[in-house]
Amino acid sequence: MILSSILQAIGLFLVTNIDDIIVLSLFFARGAGQRGTTARILVGQYLGFVAILGAAVLVALGAGAFLPPEVIPYFGLIPLGLGLWAAWQAWRGGDDDDDDEAKIEGKNVAAWTVAGVTFANGGDNIGVYVPVFLSVGPGAVVAYCVVFLALVAVLVGLAKFVATRRPIAEVLERWEHILFPIVLIGLGVFILISGGAFGL
Repeated sequence: MILSSILQAIGLFLVTNIDDIIVLSLFFARGAGQRGTTARILVGQYLGFVAILGAAVLVALGAGAFLPPEVIPYFGLIPLGLGLWAAWQAWRGGDDDDDDEAKIEGKNVAAWTVAGVTFANGGDNIGVYVPVFLSVGPGAVVAYCVVFLALVAVLVGLAKFVATRRPIAEVLERWEHILFPIVLIGLGVFILISGGAFGL
């Protein structure tokens, strides 16, 4: 059960944070040659991601305490809706709300800047994590959080690697808009079906 939660957490983290690799790689590119850039980016990413996790856990706790259990599977509509919206934007060619250059343009590479961008970019993460946290037990939520926090450092390391290898960044940027909605839609459908929503 714990191993299953860990593997699911790894998959969920990778899917919901793949776009952060591009954003963080741009921070690394901007801070190239400056002393302490890696440490500031790492601290900022942790601050932003802890805020995302805290918000998701608090919302899940509140929803779990006040909602009847039969309503919880319908939270799968959140990632499903986010996935459909992302697919619609990609289809229209209007997927520019993740304009990574604009997010860091004119900003210094400071921990608070990275944290702010990470949190602002994590609205979708909260929307995805809440229904997942609601559909698993407290032990699994703890496992998810521990895995997520461990993977933040890996994410920053990958971003540093990508920042020095532009072809990889271009591939991620090219396919992220397709992979992201597919996985979100799949996750939403899974939560709805596994919870028995709509009599499924």
